[in-house]
Amino acid sequence: MPFRFVHTADIHLDSPLRSLALRNAELGQLVGDATRQALVSVIDLCLAEQVDALVIAGDLYDGDQTSMKTARFIATQLGRLHEAGIATFIIRGNHDALSRITHELILPPSVHIFGTRPEPVTLRRGALDISLQGLSFSKPHAPESLLPKFRAPSPDAAHIGIMHTSLAGAPGHDNYAPCSVADLHEWGFDYWALGHVHARTHHLGARNVVMPGMPQGRDINEAGAKTVSLVTIADDRSIAIEERATSIAQFERLAIDLSGQQSWREVIDTLEHSINVMRSATAAPHLVLRLKLEGETPLSWRMRRDRDLLLAEIEQRLEGLGRTWIEKIELGTTSPSAAENRSSADPVLELGALMRTQSLAQHSVRETIRQLIKDVRDTLPPEARGFAGQDEAGFEAFLDQVLSEGSDDVVARLRQSEAGAD
Repeated sequence: MPFRFVHTADIHLDSPLRSLALRNAELGQLVGDATRQALVSVIDLCLAEQVDALVIAGDLYDGDQTSMKTARFIATQLGRLHEAGIATFIIRGNHDALSRITHELILPPSVHIFGTRPEPVTLRRGALDISLQGLSFSKPHAPESLLPKFRAPSPDAAHIGIMHTSLAGAPGHDNYAPCSVADLHEWGFDYWALGHVHARTHHLGARNVVMPGMPQGRDINEAGAKTVSLVTIADDRSIAIEERATSIAQFERLAIDLSGQQSWREVIDTLEHSINVMRSATAAPHLVLRLKLEGETPLSWRMRRDRDLLLAEIEQRLEGLGRTWIEKIELGTTSPSAAENRSSADPVLELGALMRTQSLAQHSVRETIRQLIKDVRDTLPPEARGFAGQDEAGFEAFLDQVLSEGSDDVVARLRQSEAGAD
């Protein structure tokens, strides 16, 4: 009789929204509730597939939770599994360690939360013994590997290890219980159910080492389809892993080339077509897009000037499509070069070219803007500072972008003044 379970992690229930909620309250409400709906989707999958267990490899919560509504929601959802005879196995991740309700929540008896010491749980399925081991941390920091604390596997059972770890490190994630993938393969467990890194990865090798990613993205930096693993361990201990979609709202970046486009209507038509293509290819109920408009077009200055009008018109076009949202429009378009417009002797375009080639290239100007960005960044909470890059190279790239787009925005405003004077 096979043993079947769903493996998920990093649900981050009720993650706080900041800039997204401020820009669009309706979209903010949708995404703010999406983590809860993703958990409901995971529970629905467990029930539909009639699995034996649900494994949550850490970060069920997002941090210092105080809402008992969240506690009741979790208890209700896991109660659905209990009523169906499905067990739940949970370890506490670094965010769970901060949660005030972690130790107060009363859960159904079918829920097993692993402690800070190895506590193997053995289940019998036909002729097959399934041993599950997991380790939780009571503190938000775990600078050393947890692997040596796990008990060595026995040859007469299929072993599932549950660990919250950054492995050898991942961009955008704190170093947490580090260990190497090679060490996990060598440990001898049949399946490692990991958590902490939000991108899905199946580390191939002698064993099955799976980081399922999160079941629901929360912002544009967690773009793409989100899934869980449906795992089947057969009587001969062979393992089959299926990836099942869970996203309620899927974030995506969409680059659109507007090169040579001459009319406003042509731009809107191109945006609508490109978005329709991506909507058709997206299985999630809601699609949240960040548009990056690129290419050389004489409308570049107008799009910068009338960015709000551009957003309003494309949103109106998308009303008939449904469940498709524009989170932000980034403008990477450029106007025809000053050399091409030399015959027109356009002083505004010449000023823009002068700013890009001389004024903004000056060391003093660059350093002033650099310090302004750092001042703004450093006043924000740590989790909101990624907008300016994750490292020094990323920061320099962001600075280049600010300087380039700043000069284009100045040209757009000057062109607007010209139009008003006419």
